[in-house]
Amino acid sequence: MTTHTPLLLSWSCVESLGDLERLRRVLDALPDAALIAALEKRRGRGRNDYPVRAMWRALVAGMVFQHPSIEALLRELNRNPALLDACGFHPVPTRARRSLVQDPQTGVIHVMRPPERSSIPSSWNVSRFVACLLEVEEEEGLLSQMIVDLRHRLMDLLPDFGAHLGCDGTAMASKSTGTVNTATGQTSDKDADWGKHETKGVTAEGKVWTKVTTWFGYTLHLIADTTWEIPVAAALTKASASEVKTIETLLEDVFADSPDLATRCTDLSADRGYDSGPLKETLWETWRIRPIIDVRQMWRDEKAEPGHDRTQRITRPLHADRADTIVYTERGEVRCVCPETGTERDLAFHGFETTRGTLKYRCPAATYGFDCKGRKDCEAAGDCHSQGYGRIVRVPLDTDRRIFTPTPRSSLTWQHRYRGRTALERINARLDQTFGLEHHHIRGVSRMTARITLALAVMMALAQASIGERQPHLMRSLVRAAAPPDPG
Repeated sequence: MTTHTPLLLSWSCVESLGDLERLRRVLDALPDAALIAALEKRRGRGRNDYPVRAMWRALVAGMVFQHPSIEALLRELNRNPALLDACGFHPVPTRARRSLVQDPQTGVIHVMRPPERSSIPSSWNVSRFVACLLEVEEEEGLLSQMIVDLRHRLMDLLPDFGAHLGCDGTAMASKSTGTVNTATGQTSDKDADWGKHETKGVTAEGKVWTKVTTWFGYTLHLIADTTWEIPVAAALTKASASEVKTIETLLEDVFADSPDLATRCTDLSADRGYDSGPLKETLWETWRIRPIIDVRQMWRDEKAEPGHDRTQRITRPLHADRADTIVYTERGEVRCVCPETGTERDLAFHGFETTRGTLKYRCPAATYGFDCKGRKDCEAAGDCHSQGYGRIVRVPLDTDRRIFTPTPRSSLTWQHRYRGRTALERINARLDQTFGLEHHHIRGVSRMTARITLALAVMMALAQASIGERQPHLMRSLVRAAAPPDPG
């Protein structure tokens, strides 16, 4: 009978923890010392009825406890003494000192007894604290810096963290409906705009379908580790911003802050929305990162021809300047056409030649040992003089950077790495459902950015704490738990 060894980091186990235990892990792991110090400095010698640290912990608790609004958080504080104590508020109301006040008209001195001061802040207190937090973030960027610090900590804990990255853009609707006020000529969220996402496809019967989604608000551009399902970096833009340009800038910023991550990363996966020749070229030529990015449907000229069968693959000659038998598809499949029978076959992929910048393919008949009637004519067309090894075809990446990448789309490695991109979808689902970004009451890019940044920081802190609690002996096995070290 085999026993199941638990994962070093299992999100299902993390999410099954009690709320207070998850809050404890997050508060212990968040690198928030500089942020709290800046907030306390801003408060100065003002009233300290509700300490900065307690207010900050209450905001974090609202994220961990999945409260959609400040009012929901305050209601939880009122009915949960354990949470009140965990945040650092006094469990009972406090009474201010009595003072002697003289009536200016009669000269009689009275004892003034001020009312009891609540141990729980009001919504105004929390709103004011959030405003101060946004000011500190705008001036010093300390909230965003927590993401960088947590990324470095995770890189130290996990030697393979960041080896396989993925990126995705997801719609973040504003609380505003996007309706323009006729008096001001603006919407209730002047930082947002309209975005549109269009998806096209072809059914098995050859029928073209199109799905268009529109929203008013923002787009969250997220980079994450697809093995561990942990965020790495994010950027929030208007809904209409280009995904490709934003991710290029975000990658430059991330690798500037974390140069070791650029060295560690081997591939980046993304859907066809990021299908861009310059982006793929930059990934490989600048950072030696293999782009695992799906391609959109192209070659519209052939598809516009009368009588075109949409269920059949379109091919183009690999060498347009000479008569040859080698063709390729818009999906990057390299094929040969038998000169005798007209049969199309996929060439056998034999790897990527880094020094040459070419994809190497070999004759399928020679590779797999079957008979091809047009093999001699095919070898003659390619000026091949091999003794039984078969024809070799090399495809430079510069032939078409969108179609040809160091890891071809037809390979099993490409398919395996592309399936890992679903980790981004699960992270986005956690942001929407677990951290309340699907139903929120936020307008304005600064508030939305702060909310998302805090959610990502909480997620990364949870991951760090969950991994750290099982260190150091488990680090010998990064995926599955290892046996404890021998005390002898």
